[in-house]
Amino acid sequence: MRPSPAEIVRTLVAGRLPGIAHVAHRPGPHQVRHVTDPDGRVLLLVPVVSDLAAALRPAGGDSEVALVLDVLDLPPAAGAPSLGRAWVSGWAARLDGDEERRAALDFAAVEPTGDLLDVGTRFRLHRFEVVEARWERGDTVRRIDPEAYAEAEADPLHAVEAELLADLADHHGTEVAGYLCRQLGLADAGDAAPRVVRIDRYGLLVTHGRPGARRRVRLAFPRPLQCQAELTRLLPPLVCRHASPRHADHA
Repeated sequence: MRPSPAEIVRTLVAGRLPGIAHVAHRPGPHQVRHVTDPDGRVLLLVPVVSDLAAALRPAGGDSEVALVLDVLDLPPAAGAPSLGRAWVSGWAARLDGDEERRAALDFAAVEPTGDLLDVGTRFRLHRFEVVEARWERGDTVRRIDPEAYAEAEADPLHAVEAELLADLADHHGTEVAGYLCRQLGLADAGDAAPRVVRIDRYGLLVTHGRPGARRRVRLAFPRPLQCQAELTRLLPPLVCRHASPRHADHA
């Protein structure tokens, strides 16, 4: 198994990566601090005095403005492929009162910034439900059904993926290389040895082969992981050796 396009888009827009906001018929784009709430709605934390706040001010008697959020994946390590780019759009509205306070709690659950204490004074929260979603990777753009997007879950390992990869490489490199060679049926080949370049809830993405001719293979976990703690229990041979990914899938 591997992440579905809807899961990838939910992961990218979850709030751990920088976002760019494009507001319809207004100057821009604008860098924006954002997260998604449990229902997949996008929350924007906007300084009251900013070009973005001015752009988000509805014209005439409208209460919403059309907006597109653009989020590009940042590969977690050298040689790791990008997950691509997510584009989600909807009609953003400023929140007030109890609704804004509840949204601040949702924002804090993902990104507990101290600026949330100033929501209502120096900052305001805007929210939009995703009515269109697209996933771009390479030369391919796929439209994601909004219901599939709303039902998907962000990958629980994405926020800590870079730290996990660094720990594997820096503290367990020899053991991991040996384990991957056994899983893939490869001889220990020095600079051609396999290494993990991405981790998600479904498994490991591994590269192997000589420089300039490396191949990618996925090793699947026995089941999708729900949290980082499950990775610690499942990933051999570092912590416990009784579980292992079950098969290789060429990426």
